[in-house]
Amino acid sequence: MNRLVLGPHSTDDDVVSTVDEWVRSNVPEPWIEASKNGRAAIRAVRPRADYEAWYPTFAASGLAVATWPVDYGGLDLSPKQARIAESRLAPFNLGRLNPLGLHNMAPALFAHGTEEQRMRFLFPMVANEERWCQMFSEPGAGSDLASLAMRAEHDGDEWVLTGQKVWSTWAHHSDFAICLARTDPGAPKRKGITYFIVDLRSPGVEVRELRHMGGVVDFNEVWLDEVRIPDFYRVGKAGDGWRVAASTLAGERQMVAGSGSGGVDRIGGSGVMRLIAAVKNAHEQEVDRDQSVSPVTADRLAGLVAEERIRQWTNDRVRATIKAGGTPGPAASIGKVHQGTLNQQIQMLATDLLGPEAMAFPRALTWAGSLPYEVSSMIRSRANTIEGGTTEINKNVLGEKVLGLPREPDPFHGQNWEDTPR
Repeated sequence: MNRLVLGPHSTDDDVVSTVDEWVRSNVPEPWIEASKNGRAAIRAVRPRADYEAWYPTFAASGLAVATWPVDYGGLDLSPKQARIAESRLAPFNLGRLNPLGLHNMAPALFAHGTEEQRMRFLFPMVANEERWCQMFSEPGAGSDLASLAMRAEHDGDEWVLTGQKVWSTWAHHSDFAICLARTDPGAPKRKGITYFIVDLRSPGVEVRELRHMGGVVDFNEVWLDEVRIPDFYRVGKAGDGWRVAASTLAGERQMVAGSGSGGVDRIGGSGVMRLIAAVKNAHEQEVDRDQSVSPVTADRLAGLVAEERIRQWTNDRVRATIKAGGTPGPAASIGKVHQGTLNQQIQMLATDLLGPEAMAFPRALTWAGSLPYEVSSMIRSRANTIEGGTTEINKNVLGEKVLGLPREPDPFHGQNWEDTPR
């Protein structure tokens, strides 16, 4: 379970040989054998509980966060070397657990946290020993997040938080949450916010599950009733939470931009390459071996492949910026906007190819021995253009921060939060 010995001075061949040897020594043999038959075969021999029990081995290797500094559990690999390592791991479907910690909380800790906070939270985060969620949105503050009303009052060495959050992904499975709260209602709405870490096991925290139309519980509403947290759980300066949150929001947009961004496919759904493989498998199984993919379907698939390549290149630029010491920044909104629409197009094409039964729930649908399309993926993909900041809001970010266009008109810009209509 020791960390691999690699780094920016390792050659590409070093990365390949070291990762391959680690796989042979640490990945269970049944998983390796099943990988020869695709992801569906791996899932058949690897229950979720087994993967979670084995996961600390993956985390200890440094491969789960290969571009992170060694001091925080990574390998300090360059983005190129990390992609090489990932290509060697890809057949075994070693997904990262705790994505909201890795992609939402970690960027804020790296950019604005103290060394003590990084040492306290990053290692158990990588090992999936402490799971994270994000509590930003409120019933009256979604797209206009800066209007949030949860309050935090300073009391000695502690803060007392009271209010309601909603649409908190995986809060019912989490130990800690990222939370924005208003500490100065007399300041302009973006100036009076502070960024906190909340222990969800604290007295006064209530988590209620929200089941969406796909039949799954992904989201929650959370109430905080005079929840006391230590000042150590404040990230950044009091009143500077909006700037700290920018790191989290950029990381979230990068995450939902899909694989290749260092993101998570769990949110994005099935990828276009899986769909293409499924179409190929399906036609190979046809009784009429002369049957081929129609020109219209081939054209739609080719268009999605082109869009997928664009997404990968965009995400590569974001990853390079992070490695150079920057943050995902406004450019992460490009990948987020693009991936949200792309995944919806993929799911709609899958539904068209599979027929009306693909929309049935809850029966899982297999096609030619593979699982190219999980039944609720088409329904779930409707959320892709909402979560992580709506497409409309992200287009505003791109227009203002990337293209340099004038700000969206706001007659209350700069006015104190307590005097602003909500």
